[in-house]
Amino acid sequence: MSFLPHTTSQSTTSAQNPKFHRAIEGSSIEILGNEERKLNRKVWAIGPLHKMIITDCNEDKRLMEWLDEQEVNSVLYISFGSLISLSDEQIREIAIGLEESGVKFIWVLREGDKLVDLGKRLSQVPDGFEERMKGMGMVVREWVPQVKILGHSSTGGFMSHCGWNSCVESLSMGVPIVAWPMQSDQPFNGLLITRVLKVGVAVMEWEERDELVTSSMISRSVRRIMGSDSEEGDEIRKRAVEMGVAVKRSVAEGGDCRSEWDSFIAHISR
Repeated sequence: MSFLPHTTSQSTTSAQNPKFHRAIEGSSIEILGNEERKLNRKVWAIGPLHKMIITDCNEDKRLMEWLDEQEVNSVLYISFGSLISLSDEQIREIAIGLEESGVKFIWVLREGDKLVDLGKRLSQVPDGFEERMKGMGMVVREWVPQVKILGHSSTGGFMSHCGWNSCVESLSMGVPIVAWPMQSDQPFNGLLITRVLKVGVAVMEWEERDELVTSSMISRSVRRIMGSDSEEGDEIRKRAVEMGVAVKRSVAEGGDCRSEWDSFIAHISR
């Protein structure tokens, strides 16, 4: 028995709803399906596994209230996960780039973006940045409900390290990605997002990973997705929204994801 490691929304066996299955990794599923027939092995594509229905709750009320006040697709969500560590210099370039872009944002600066020495926080945004950005953006240093933020109508883009969970959560909510891969499987995920699915843009090329990502590079990539006059951004957003619809349908009753689960459970319980 083979089990696809990524959480996806496609089916290798189901023929129903052909318009909506294979939404994220269709070409990979097709290759695995061919191998399945050659090796006489079964392949299941399971997922997405995160919560797809956004419900009201009191978590991070301040964030949600601020998002409620913003225009549709006007806010960039920025998070590089909890393990990525950025230098002070890189954090400064991000801050300057965001300010130059003129785009509203929520920037999650988590534990991975800290350098701890005798209990003092060393990695910080530039002096005065948060004051200047009041009304335009928020810097958050605690846990946030990422799927809920991505599912909000005001969120129009996600600057991400392209961890697989973040990619799937963003695409499930129909949100395009500003891709900034940093390690592990992230470069491959970034290529899938920007060149295969074409639902995002790259901040920089992987070959430039050891160089400082400048504020102008950051501002330019953000405006490509979030700019109100960006035809490229409109096309990318359209594809991302279509993919979000496809993923949601796949997890609904009778969808490809449900069929894969039923098949998998039937196999292991027979």
